Amino acid sequence: MTVTVGATVPTGFEHTAAEEVKEKIGADVRIGKDRGRIYFEVSTDKLFQVHLLRSVDNLFVVVEEYQHYQFKESKEETLAELMQLVASLPWANALEVWRLNNSLKKRRGRRRGANGAKGKAKSEAPDAANAEEKEPQLPETQLSCEAQALDEARPLDEARPGPVSSSLGPEDAPSEPKLIKFRVTCNRAGDKHSFSSNEAARDFGGAVQDFFQWKADMTKFDIEVLLNIHNEEVVIGIALTEESLHRRNITHFGPTTLRSTLCYGMLRLCNPQPSDVILDPMCGTGALPLEGAIEFNSAFYIGGDNNDMAINRTVNNISHVQKRKEEGDSAPGLPIDSVQWDVCRLPVRTGSVDIILSDMPFGKRMGSRKKNWDLYPSCLREMARVVRPGCGTAVLLTQDKKCFSKAVSRMGGLWKKSHTVWVNVGGLHAGVFLLKRTTGTFGETPEDIYEAQGNRNREGNVREDKELS
Repeated sequence: MTVTVGATVPTGFEHTAAEEVKEKIGADVRIGKDRGRIYFEVSTDKLFQVHLLRSVDNLFVVVEEYQHYQFKESKEETLAELMQLVASLPWANALEVWRLNNSLKKRRGRRRGANGAKGKAKSEAPDAANAEEKEPQLPETQLSCEAQALDEARPLDEARPGPVSSSLGPEDAPSEPKLIKFRVTCNRAGDKHSFSSNEAARDFGGAVQDFFQWKADMTKFDIEVLLNIHNEEVVIGIALTEESLHRRNITHFGPTTLRSTLCYGMLRLCNPQPSDVILDPMCGTGALPLEGAIEFNSAFYIGGDNNDMAINRTVNNISHVQKRKEEGDSAPGLPIDSVQWDVCRLPVRTGSVDIILSDMPFGKRMGSRKKNWDLYPSCLREMARVVRPGCGTAVLLTQDKKCFSKAVSRMGGLWKKSHTVWVNVGGLHAGVFLLKRTTGTFGETPEDIYEAQGNRNREGNVREDKELS
């Protein structure tokens, strides 16, 4: 069976996500009209591979989509039409994919449980009965697609007494059917709608409840029905992820921790090669170098920060991933190290780094806009020193675009702006800037000499002020 799967991705990296899907699954990707969404056709036997994509946040299977949905002028007519739409939708295939997806989650849970048991002493190993209790079971309220299509709302274990129900013991078999719990989430964009997102979710959800006889529950739900509306585009889907897939590496968070999916997009932008030395001079919790060490492990990564708490978080996150690799029977170790340093005085040889990746201070939660005017030129100059002339690359994320552009223009002889990807980071409009290191020799370009003289003059003024005081 082939179905359409939708995925939410970091805004601005839709094309990067499309490249990954084509590379790993072999499917052609259509980028949605609403930024941050992609769609692709996939057969159900590749559903497990879809969950291994590194550039997607959330996944859902498409029930139906309308490219040019004609909304009524009045709110009442529009909401009534959305309610009538529920009975005419082709739910069967999407619900079958939801059922298969839950069985995949059960198998992944079993593997995690088995790997965890390996690390324990034999005396502490749980017996078979306890292990079975700890395994995540398929929800008892799953429904077969045939039952859904007929609006009978029978539990999967009742409708399909075959392999799935055989995993339950006689004492675990449900004595009576239990209703599925669901909720409807509406994501709406556009200013020409006569209704709100809450109103659409309320009325559409009421129709779903009447059609399937499910029970509405906003928190402990089995199925999440999605109603995505972007201007005239309407997409109805069923969620395949309970939480975002970007929650995979970081356990010790800082005030500005990047999502792993955004980190992956930045890494693909710089295209790491085997034996590359990759530096993150302001690593925070280590999200960028850690994602690189896991997904592009033929390069070597160094993460550094001037804050001791940030370095501690980085070390803890690295240790967590290493422990997880050991429990999963993967090769131990990661090509990554962490150092505490000053970004303007890096203890790194000149021209020894291939790529620099960094999430620079926006001047909001960390630092200030005023400090950025001094920090950005100084750190860009130091980055230019350690990167290989002519072939070095820097991929830098910042929301302080004015300050950054001014700083790069002052480095005209050392850095050239190659490409910019505009992204949304926590509701802030930011840019990922791809810079190329020129062939200019550090310390000999006119701009660099001017910058160095300015630094020396400032240091001299500080010394004079101290002597006078």
